[in-house]
Order: sequence, then C-alpha cells, then structure tokens
Amino acid sequence: MRYLSSFLLLALLILWSSCRNDFESAPSIGNLHFSKDTLFLDTVFTNIGSSTYRFKVYNRTGEDLTIPTITLERGETSNYRLNVDGISGKSFNNIQILAKDSIFVFVETTTNITDQTTDTEFLYTDRILFDTAGNQQDVDLVTLVKDATFLFPSRNTMTGEIETLPLGTDNEVKIEGFSLQDNQLKFTNEKPYVIYGYAAVPSGKTLTIDAGARIYFHANSGIIVANGGTLHSNGKPSTDTELLENEVIFKGDRLESGFSDIPGQWGTIWLTAGSTNHSINHTTIKNATVGILMDSNDGGTDPTLIIKNTQIYNSSNVGLLARTGNILGDNLVINNAGQVSLNCSLGGTYNFNHCTFTNYSSIGTGFRELPTVLIDNNLKVNETDIVIADLLAANFTNCIIYGNQDLEILFSKVDGTAFNYNFKNCLLKFKDTGDQFSSNPLYDFTNTALFENNIFNEDPAFKKPFKNMLNINRNSAANGKASTPTMGSDILGVPRNATSPDIGAYESTDFDVSLESN
Repeated sequence: MRYLSSFLLLALLILWSSCRNDFESAPSIGNLHFSKDTLFLDTVFTNIGSSTYRFKVYNRTGEDLTIPTITLERGETSNYRLNVDGISGKSFNNIQILAKDSIFVFVETTTNITDQTTDTEFLYTDRILFDTAGNQQDVDLVTLVKDATFLFPSRNTMTGEIETLPLGTDNEVKIEGFSLQDNQLKFTNEKPYVIYGYAAVPSGKTLTIDAGARIYFHANSGIIVANGGTLHSNGKPSTDTELLENEVIFKGDRLESGFSDIPGQWGTIWLTAGSTNHSINHTTIKNATVGILMDSNDGGTDPTLIIKNTQIYNSSNVGLLARTGNILGDNLVINNAGQVSLNCSLGGTYNFNHCTFTNYSSIGTGFRELPTVLIDNNLKVNETDIVIADLLAANFTNCIIYGNQDLEILFSKVDGTAFNYNFKNCLLKFKDTGDQFSSNPLYDFTNTALFENNIFNEDPAFKKPFKNMLNINRNSAANGKASTPTMGSDILGVPRNATSPDIGAYESTDFDVSLESN
C-alpha cells in the first residue's frame, strides 16, 4: 500500500506539471528583457562559420510566460542560425519561460560576401523578432564580413588525404601544407590572406608581401621557406601610428576580440636551413607558437635575415628562435613569450641595435623558468648527445633587456667553441640576489671587453608592458643614454635625438606611468 500511495502521488505531480505547462502560462505582451539589445558577432571571413554567441531572455514577472513566436526577420533566407532553449532553427513557436527565470538564445552565422556586395567587407545584419504587432520586441544582430584570399592544401578526391610537405633530408616526416605557385608568391593589400596548413616558399623563389598586407593563419598553420627560398615582408612607415595601415601583420584567423592577444593560435614563420636573403620591415607577428624559427644561415658573410621596425608579441613558446643564425636587427621589439623572447641558440652571428627585448608573459602558470634573452652555443639532441657550434658574435648595442623576473639574460656555454658577445649602452635586468653568478666570468660586468657603459636594474618606465606597449617616458632610465653619434628614426618613425638618443626601440614621450594600467 505504501508503494501504491507513492506511485499515485508521483502521477499526480506529473499530471499537475503537465497541466501547468499547457494551461497556466500567459502570452508575453512586450514584457521580456534581454541581456543584450544588439548582439555583435565580431568579424568573420566569407564562407567561414563564426563562433557561437549567446544572450539571455528574461521573464522578470511573477507568472509563467509563453512567447508566441520567435523568428529571424529575414526568415529562412537569413544567414544566421539560432538555437532557442535547446532547439535549433530559424523560427519557433510557443517558447515558455517560467516566472523569474530565463532562457538562452545561441546565434551563429556563415555568410558569402559575393552574394551580398562587391566590396571587400560589409556589415551583415538581421533581427530576432519576439512576438508580432504591438507586442513585438527585437534583438539586433550585426556581423562584419570580410572577403579574403584563402590558401590551403589540396585534398585527394579518391583517398581523401590532405596534401603534405616533407620535412628533413629523409622525407619521412611530413606536415600538412602545400607549395605556393608562381602566381601566389606576391601577397598584396587588396584582400586579407587566410592560410590553412603550412604555405611553402619553394627553393629559388621569393614570397613578397606588400605594405599593408594582412595574413591570417588557422591553427597549426604558418609559412615555411625552403632551402634557397626567400621571404620579403615589405611593410612601410604609416602616416598614422594608431592605424598602422602600411604595416604587414601576421596573426591567427580568430577575429573575435577575445582572441586578440591569445598566444599559440598558429605555428610559425619557419626560415629553414639554406633559405636566404630574408628581410622583414615594419611588420607585426603576434599570437604564434614561435614567432620566427630560423634554422642555420645561408653560409654567406651578409646577414641571412635583416629585421627592422618589427614587433613580435604573445608567442606561446619563443618570440625569435635562431639556431646558428645570422641576423641583423634594428628597432626590433619582442615581448610576452611563454619561454624566451629571444633565443640566440647554437652559436651564430647576431647584431642588434636599438631593440627592446622584454617578457611580461603570464602564459600558463604565470611563472617562467627561462629569461627574456637566452644565448647559447649548444643544443641537446637526446639524453647523451649535445651539438655545439661557434658563437661568432652576439652584439647588443642600445638595447633594453627587461621583464618581470630578476634574471632576464642568461648564457649557456660549452667549452671548445667560440663564445663571443658584447653589450654596449644597454639597460639590462639582472638581479643576482643569491650571488649564484658572482664568480662566473660570463657575468663579469666589470669586464669592459664584454660589458661597456650599461645600466642595470633601473626602471625603463614602459607604458603598458603587459599589453605590449613598450614606449618609454621622459623619466625612463633609458632616456638619453644610447651611444652617439646616431642617426635615423625609432620604430614609430620619430627621429632620434642626435646628441642624446634613447636606449631601446622607442624614443621617449610624455606620459605618466602611474596613470597607466598594466
């Protein structure tokens, strides 16, 4: 009898709930509330689906409500897709919201720009209509759609296999990618480029990137320059330093604002061994795994890579990793890397002037085991074998090396090879609080053959280093302390003071560091 009573009570509850859903909710009469009046779906590329966005619909009355209709104003032709309270579609009837409760509405879109306009970008809009006539309420939908040139590996129609590129001399290791054809070796500023997989510059060919070009990479994508290949990124100074319209930009293809500074969204720009005559100017490389990976050099006396007026930000591993490289850098800024901002590895030849190398990264745990700049002449290839090479030169002149840890420069030397370096008129952060390097000749800061006229552990007074703003103000310890004579401009095109230029990539300006939020 006790079980029968429990069963009857359960049946009555189910019956009461069913009746309540069917008969006790009143129709909405324009009394809904929304978490957003306008839903901006950020920017998407043509024919590429957006992320999923959402907002809430609230019933703040004391009784259950039923929304008679929810529909897109463009109807079934709309390029928006909805999911209302777990149901997918473009129109819905009799959607109930309990008293003092809410429901979610999820929105996505995929838009073909050629169906809408001949412009390279346009705003695609629609409205979600709640109810009709005098009770109608709405939420606006807005999406900026960009046209783009898409570059991607081919797919075998028979096997479904995606095109790959062989790596190494044995060709056993392959990576998803494709070789750029002759008609693809010039990136203009007419449309953005979206790259899937690794785009390879073949041997003997040059990829030329015009000023103002925008290159977006999908996850696990990048550029590989083959033995004998060349990369020229030809950004130019901009007429407006805020717009930077003439700069070349490499970044991930997630255009939502929440992804603007997320590291590791794509792979790297890989300058393989034997590639040659690279130049990168007025360029920003951000949110990669490794900003630039340089394997060896071309064997000549001239720099294999000349990089000027360039910024590398938010690399999940290393900003610039060069193994036995030959690099000339001027007005180069690298900040925020999960491991090292600059790694001059396995020897090589490096000459940096008026550069700013910093690391304020909070990637992962927020604690880095490695410094901003790491210079070594060795590479551990397995548990027992170490490869070593000559560090012919690592010259830093008028550079800032700083960050949010005590030791922001580190040397790793194996005897038996050359290890030549020099720091002149630099601002360096090296707080050896435990005196663990005091007897190490590599860190003999009194040795003028290695360290000359440097400043240690004084505040560079950056504007917003955690947000990649490495401008310095008039009170910076770097102000007026660079070597003279000097000429040229800083990274923003500001002429350097001929008699008292500033250390680093930026000439100082007036701003109050105390008022800036990091």
